[in-house]
Amino acid sequence: MYLEQLYTFGGPGRDPRESPESFGVRYLSVSYFALVRFEEAQLIAEGVSGIAWYPVNQLPKLAFDHNQILEYGYRRLRNKLEYSPVAFDVLPDLFTLSDLYQLYTTVLGENFSDYSNFRTRLLKLGFLADTGLKVSRGAGRPASLYRFDAEAFAPLKDKPLVFI
Repeated sequence: MYLEQLYTFGGPGRDPRESPESFGVRYLSVSYFALVRFEEAQLIAEGVSGIAWYPVNQLPKLAFDHNQILEYGYRRLRNKLEYSPVAFDVLPDLFTLSDLYQLYTTVLGENFSDYSNFRTRLLKLGFLADTGLKVSRGAGRPASLYRFDAEAFAPLKDKPLVFI
């Protein structure tokens, strides 16, 4: 799991309960975003209706400025995927390059990069270690399993990278 404080929202007029007579009253929202493996995530909603997972492009209208808060978080995640190894916080320890590509296409959309260029670019960076293990998932040849090598990534940590 990955957890990060996103932003504190507190602009005037973001809550309709504010009124000119309530001088100095502000409603604050401290927002966080987390990346979790979907199969491990649970919604705890006993007795509450309307709680569900939604694709980010199919969100219902939310209260106050909460749609804008979600958009801000989504934009932050997309940007973070371009320069940090945050994707490896939610992948299993061993993964295929296809698994990694699927995570990126889920967040960034189908057209962010073709698989071949994505694969070549990430392998050139040198922080994906081929484990020598293979996994077979249906038809086709078995796929190599990789792991994220934090030590190999360490010298690149403060350098501007573009993963995609």
